[in-house]
Amino acid sequence: MTDPKGTRPVINESGIEIQPLYGPADVERTGGTSMVGAPGEYPFTRGIHSLMYRKQPFTMRQYTGFATAAATNQRFHYLIANGQTGLNVAFDLPTQCGLDSDEPQAEGEIGRVGMAVDTLQDFEIAFEGIDLDKITVSLTINGAAPQLIAMYLAMAEKRGFDVKGLRGTAQNDILKEFIGRGTWIYPVEPSIRLVGDTIEYCAKHAPKYSPVSVCGYHIRESGADPAQEMAYAFAIAKAYADEVVRRGLSIDEFAGRLSFNFNIFGNIFEQVAKFRAGRGLWASIMHDEYAATKPGSMWMRMIAAGGGGGLTIEQPEVNIVRGAYYALISALSGAQTMALCCYDEAYTIPSEYAQRISLRTMQLLIEEMGLADTVDPLGGSWYVETLTNQMRDKMRKIMVDLDANGGIVRQVATGEIQAQVSRQAYRMLRDIQSGRFRKVGINCYKTEGAEQAEVEMHPYNEHDAQAQIASLNDVRKSRDAAVVKKSLTALRDAAASGKNVMPAMMDAVKAYATVGEMTREMVQVFGRYQEPVRF
Repeated sequence: MTDPKGTRPVINESGIEIQPLYGPADVERTGGTSMVGAPGEYPFTRGIHSLMYRKQPFTMRQYTGFATAAATNQRFHYLIANGQTGLNVAFDLPTQCGLDSDEPQAEGEIGRVGMAVDTLQDFEIAFEGIDLDKITVSLTINGAAPQLIAMYLAMAEKRGFDVKGLRGTAQNDILKEFIGRGTWIYPVEPSIRLVGDTIEYCAKHAPKYSPVSVCGYHIRESGADPAQEMAYAFAIAKAYADEVVRRGLSIDEFAGRLSFNFNIFGNIFEQVAKFRAGRGLWASIMHDEYAATKPGSMWMRMIAAGGGGGLTIEQPEVNIVRGAYYALISALSGAQTMALCCYDEAYTIPSEYAQRISLRTMQLLIEEMGLADTVDPLGGSWYVETLTNQMRDKMRKIMVDLDANGGIVRQVATGEIQAQVSRQAYRMLRDIQSGRFRKVGINCYKTEGAEQAEVEMHPYNEHDAQAQIASLNDVRKSRDAAVVKKSLTALRDAAASGKNVMPAMMDAVKAYATVGEMTREMVQVFGRYQEPVRF
């Protein structure tokens, strides 16, 4: 079908031309309905569970964490009291980069964009009074993920929880850090090995815990289009799966605990179609390429977060409306967990007020808007089914191209993916500046001279930083130095010998070794990553 004469062409971000009208012939032309199926059945396009939200609504998991563990604990309890059903923990940059709070590089960043963590004591304080059997916890950590996974498991064990039954998630997706964020520590190959160590360890010791959440989210924020977001994430997930299978584990021993973190901003129908397409594509990858037999191994379990990249500093109150649409997309897309951005996130760490608005937005979808009433409500739309087929085809082609050019690991190691995504981000910026890509409040419907809504800023607190350093020094004085030294030596030896580092990491964490001390031991073995420069 072609546009009637005189209508403007519409091409979505993934490069698919949108027709003014769709019918059954468009669905057949793009692949038919063979990949639609039923909810809860292969290929899971319509959802990984048969009743989806009708049986259990999506988990609401606001991203939060700032200053000290004690301050973060207070915010956790506030969110839970307001109906939040999961926690998503933010860590400060020193923690993310494997630094202790008293290291020179940490100055000015302690607790600024997340909770500062130096030792197991910080986890003990942060989760005090929180029932880990009722509230699942997601740890947004990557380069230092082995240390913090070990801290979470050790904290839970110390509090008497059965680690074998413990649920939760660690982000722990280091390849996307090289592409989209930058909180790496070690070179690419040993970094992948450490991800493999955490997956292998959890499969054996904490089988209900999800040690990896592969993040197309940040790749999208960095400039990838929606189809690339999904394709790159699947290629990364395959790289981790290959690492673990190489160690002798079968795909069904661990794939069911792999999860995904995806972004939501932009066109509603493109976003919904990308998730429906992604579920079917991931299921076919697991079934056809890895011979997975368990349905759970083929599930694309996902947290779908309202992308902060879609928010604007201009007219911040409009971000409340954007957030509501992001939440709607997430629900229409069949997300297991929703982490909705707050209207003030273009400025600062969200305030309690902003987080409550986002939480209430998600609750409205369930209680008032009927988004939990039926499964896959857009399924069967000729437009949505056609677009789902087209998005799946786009993703496949991107993954084939990746493999033809050496694979995702090689392209990340050489900086090719980073350069491509950066170029696309630059082009998008130019398109926004020129008005080619319309953005309300930025290049259209601006309000020059109008009163700007006030946003409560989160100031850096030097007192909190000094309190964190003092707490760290107290731990160092009270712990058994000989036990710490022995555990750190064992950790370095495990890293050097090729053994799984997690058993030694657990011992070091329980001895109250610091994040920085454990990082330095592994840097001695692995070295540090040097970013390649490409143009």
